[in-house]
Amino acid sequence: MKFPKRHRRSESGYYQSLTRWMALIIIFVSITPVILVSGFILNAFRNSYQAKIYDHLGELVLKKTQNIDSFLWEKLSDIRYVAASTPFGELTREAVIQEKLRHLRREFDTVFEDLGVVNHEGVQLAYSGPFELEYADYSEAEWFKSAIQTRYYISDVFSGLRGKPHFIVAVRNMHDGKPWILRATLDFLSFNTLVERLRIGQTGFAIILNKYGEYQTKPFFENIEINNKNLYQFMKQADPTPKGIHIVERAGSDGRRKIYVGSFLKDDDWLLVYQQDKDDAFADLRHTQDIAVIIIVVSTLAVIAVAVMLSMKMIHRISVSDKEKEIMNQQVIETGKLASIGELASGIAHEINNPVAIMVEEAGWIEDLLMEEDLHQCKNLEEFQRAVGQIRLQGKRCKEITHKLLSFARKTDSWVQDVQINDLVEEVVNLSSQKAKYTNVDIVTRLDPNLPAIRASYTEGQQVLLNLINNALYALESKNDRGRIEINTKLADDHIVIDVIDNGSGIPAAVIPRIFDPFFTSKPVGKGTGLGLSICYGIIKKLGGEITVDSVLGEGTHFQIRIPSENPGTPLSGDT
Repeated sequence: MKFPKRHRRSESGYYQSLTRWMALIIIFVSITPVILVSGFILNAFRNSYQAKIYDHLGELVLKKTQNIDSFLWEKLSDIRYVAASTPFGELTREAVIQEKLRHLRREFDTVFEDLGVVNHEGVQLAYSGPFELEYADYSEAEWFKSAIQTRYYISDVFSGLRGKPHFIVAVRNMHDGKPWILRATLDFLSFNTLVERLRIGQTGFAIILNKYGEYQTKPFFENIEINNKNLYQFMKQADPTPKGIHIVERAGSDGRRKIYVGSFLKDDDWLLVYQQDKDDAFADLRHTQDIAVIIIVVSTLAVIAVAVMLSMKMIHRISVSDKEKEIMNQQVIETGKLASIGELASGIAHEINNPVAIMVEEAGWIEDLLMEEDLHQCKNLEEFQRAVGQIRLQGKRCKEITHKLLSFARKTDSWVQDVQINDLVEEVVNLSSQKAKYTNVDIVTRLDPNLPAIRASYTEGQQVLLNLINNALYALESKNDRGRIEINTKLADDHIVIDVIDNGSGIPAAVIPRIFDPFFTSKPVGKGTGLGLSICYGIIKKLGGEITVDSVLGEGTHFQIRIPSENPGTPLSGDT
């Protein structure tokens, strides 16, 4: 059936829209859980990784703080030992103090640069070291003012008289009721190395600030962010971790987020602060996230591709199914038409049968009158008799045809009865002989005369054979030379076997498994309903038999019916 172009365009748009919606639904249902779960996992992983990084940095800063504190108090303890073990008078002698400095360097550490004894007035009474600082006056030095007030003192880093960064550890003792100080200068470079070693990634470094925001160690980078005098107070106010570590984030002057990890030391006078760009600290996390995003994108593209292909395939199947449904609907309509035509033919045959019967009777009556009347001298007597005989003969033929048509169309004798298969075959062959003549086909029969009768419906037997012969005639329509249909009957293995063989176009192998399905037909629309073989199959099965088909494309088809010779004769629907 050909649809108008507008209808076909509308139908195509419907399937395209259905394909899009199906693909979108599949994509949404498939991808949404992936995105949600991936987002949840990535967020949980990010939080976990951030906590791990913060813990790791905090642990490093804490250990470095403890190491530096230990370093400072260890050097202070060394000076305390010298001050406690040597009298003031001995320490003021140049040879003694030089020996003490050599001993400190040899026994403890070369970090000691010099050693000096300062009286209560700030005058250095004895000195051992690389500088000319004998009798130097420290009375106005900030470190002296602080050291003379406390028992132990560690100064900030300053330049002082020597003009280069250094810091002092000092111990205050008493002599003759007056305080005096033993002080030592520590090597700044050795101390600075302790902090410089704390390097992570490309941008991570550490530095020590005092409470005024002044560097106590040399910065690793020239351009750094740790130059804010308020950073000390800012870190002081930040909430510490249970281990006393302060961690904050804030934007730098370059606009990038930076991580600051701080820990206080030297009785909170100094702050060890570690700085690193957040992007640098979380580089591994970003790399992992990039890989995860790539995997998700590739998976999403794969899901989209599969969804589109699957939707197109499913919609194609739906389209094919709709077309088959449309064809089936047309076949149902054709079947209804055939049923209506059958009923109409039955009525017409019934109506024609009565006048034909009257015509036959009247022809017989005229023939009798011609015999009784004295018409021997009539020159057309023989012609009258021949014409009346012909009317009577053709009337009987019409009556016989209408009787058979009524029998088939109206199932006038559809009850189960004893049926002779050979009689059934001959009758159906007679009905089909005229059509076979027009289609240039010979119908040949080979009938076994010893077949027993079976219990069956005569009209349904007619229907089976007529369907098989009509199918064979259709297959032979396109044959150039003369066609042949061979119908054989025989008795084999307690079964009556009926073979219907033609040398037509044959049936494709792919079609044979579906040939007995209802509404399946290989004929064009209007040429077949797809019910004929299905009905035949059902009738034979009710008789306890079977029907099979064997066909070779281009050579012909062979249908074989096998019915038990002692069949139960099960009544069919409508049988009485």
